[in-house]
Amino acid sequence: MPASDHRRLRHAVAAWMVIALLGCEVGEGLKVPFRVNDVLPVLPRQISWPVLNNLHSAVDLLPYFVGSLTPSNASIKWKGACFFDNTANIQLTPALEGAVIYLKTEAAHSWTCMDLYVFATPYRITWDYYFSSREHTLKFDSWEEPAELEYVKQHGVSVFLMPSGMLGTMLSLIDVLPLFSNTGWGQNANLDFLKKHMGATFEKRSQPWRAYIDPADVHSGDFLAVSKIRGRWGGFETLEKWVTGSFAGHTAVCLKDELGNLWVGESGHENEKGEEIIAVIPWEEWWELALKDNSNPQIALLPLHQEIRAKFNNTAAWEYARSMSGKPYGYHNMIFSWIDTVADNYPPPLDAHLVISVMSMWTRLQPAYSANMWNEALNKRLGTEGLDLHDIIVETEKRGIPFDELLTIPEQDEWVYSDGKSTTCVAFILSMYKEAGVFGPVSSSIQVTEFTIRDAYMLRIFEDNQTRLPRWCNNENDQLSFCQILGEYRMELPGYNTLEPYANMNEYCPSLPPIYDRPSQC
Repeated sequence: MPASDHRRLRHAVAAWMVIALLGCEVGEGLKVPFRVNDVLPVLPRQISWPVLNNLHSAVDLLPYFVGSLTPSNASIKWKGACFFDNTANIQLTPALEGAVIYLKTEAAHSWTCMDLYVFATPYRITWDYYFSSREHTLKFDSWEEPAELEYVKQHGVSVFLMPSGMLGTMLSLIDVLPLFSNTGWGQNANLDFLKKHMGATFEKRSQPWRAYIDPADVHSGDFLAVSKIRGRWGGFETLEKWVTGSFAGHTAVCLKDELGNLWVGESGHENEKGEEIIAVIPWEEWWELALKDNSNPQIALLPLHQEIRAKFNNTAAWEYARSMSGKPYGYHNMIFSWIDTVADNYPPPLDAHLVISVMSMWTRLQPAYSANMWNEALNKRLGTEGLDLHDIIVETEKRGIPFDELLTIPEQDEWVYSDGKSTTCVAFILSMYKEAGVFGPVSSSIQVTEFTIRDAYMLRIFEDNQTRLPRWCNNENDQLSFCQILGEYRMELPGYNTLEPYANMNEYCPSLPPIYDRPSQC
């Protein structure tokens, strides 16, 4: 038999095995020799990879919180990905110089699986894996700081399960890396992720994909929604969209000067040094950069309603834009516009335990980065100055404030950080809207730094009469209620132009995928 026929026969037999394993049902008490997850890597790539890609996704990279081990509590119990019966407890060493975690694994679902765990406090993150049914130990030989011992006494060591095990985690990593690839492969990865986890459709538009814009038809205050779908920014925006429910990942705003020239204001404009700053640049320059952008941006123009435009204070808008020009992008409050509730803003299996662990890890690896991203903002919420993350945790303990509740305290627009007022791309625009009178009588009771991009495009301030949109907005097949001016895919903005502004808007709103249900007046 020719070698090619041998290969075809092996592939056919392997395919039959996979189908049989996927289709069979195993009795409650029967342990099978292996599961499909365990044996697929040794099968031919043509068979194994399509199945593996369906079994795992980028979301499987996120650890699942199973419990906290404290010295004063009894054992915790949970069901793992490999071992179905697990118990663990922690005991401090006699001299209180360290601790030992005792973890017992039993009832493996197959002979070849293993469970992968992450153990974390705000002062350390470590991991271990188990592939045999027995009692395991994990030793903390010493404490990183005296405060770590006090934290463990009160709150314990957080235990996270990697739900897909060693193999699944590696496959999920393989799944998430393409999100950041500046290739067609990367673009497809982003589209597939957003379709799967957010219900996006990405319908192809008919040509032309680019509008030929007459600046005379664009006005001060008109909103630009941008969605990038490949490369570094495409990957970051995809994850941002998933956690916030926003179907756009970046924003900018149009401004007209006294001579009728069109400009674009943007928080997140990259300058010559590669820094993300606030800038006001001519429309032609901004549009040229968009056309050259290799992240394949999809861009929509959302014109203000004619009644809103009539009361838009252009002088005040320009004064605000000039006062912010050159300031850095709003890293200080970037995550706080998203986190409004203790539990209902974290897409499973993400949760507050994981957030604090990631914060701790970044504080260890990149202290300057973490100080910029959250330390100053957390100090603002406590009314303190200069505390690092670990000092902040100690302070919350003294005051009896759970850390997950500290994260939900609304950002205040008047807060001034070490480098000035801090605004993300959308907060910069909405702050300008406040100055220009867009929010009317409720302006003083709205904190725009609490708004995500989704919250912004849901505001009922945009044109709702398609006949008043410029003729060049969309081709005849799009039938959108706004102007898509660039992109091969039809942009979706669920809930667009539906919410009247109200006091304390968006300060306590959940945002769980895939529906992102939003209660009224939250």
